Amino acid sequence: MALASAVFFDTSILISAFIEMGETPSPSEAALDAITRQLVRRPLTAWHCVLEFYAVATRLPANVRLDPKLAGSIVRNQILERFEVCELPSDAHRAFIEAIVGERIAGGRVYDAHIAEAARLAGAELVVTENRRHFVPLMRYGIRVLTAEEFAGEYVA
Repeated sequence: MALASAVFFDTSILISAFIEMGETPSPSEAALDAITRQLVRRPLTAWHCVLEFYAVATRLPANVRLDPKLAGSIVRNQILERFEVCELPSDAHRAFIEAIVGERIAGGRVYDAHIAEAARLAGAELVVTENRRHFVPLMRYGIRVLTAEEFAGEYVA
């Protein structure tokens, strides 16, 4: 069982780790277990992911939707307590805009690009997401991108 250093967890992982959507545990829950068991030295996420978790959790279909009080409690007591929450520093805003324009990133993909850049600047060595193709550009910086199932197989099993 390997020990992971700076691991960044995307919104898709937070949602499936903290909200029960089925009867069997999800690979994201195993990823969260790795944090609990201290197999991840430095769990990271972005402020954007925290806000997106809250927004999605409180607008899911009624059978799995969280009440805002419960969603807020998870944010405060689970995410903010366990994760280092990073943001894009203000002195990186201009370069980020230039990069997305240069790479012709458009529409909603800008949000994942923003999250990816926050992860990169925070020193993430690995990103765990269910939206792998949106984070593949991080690989040019030597940052690995895995799904929750791949992460669980490599670090938790």
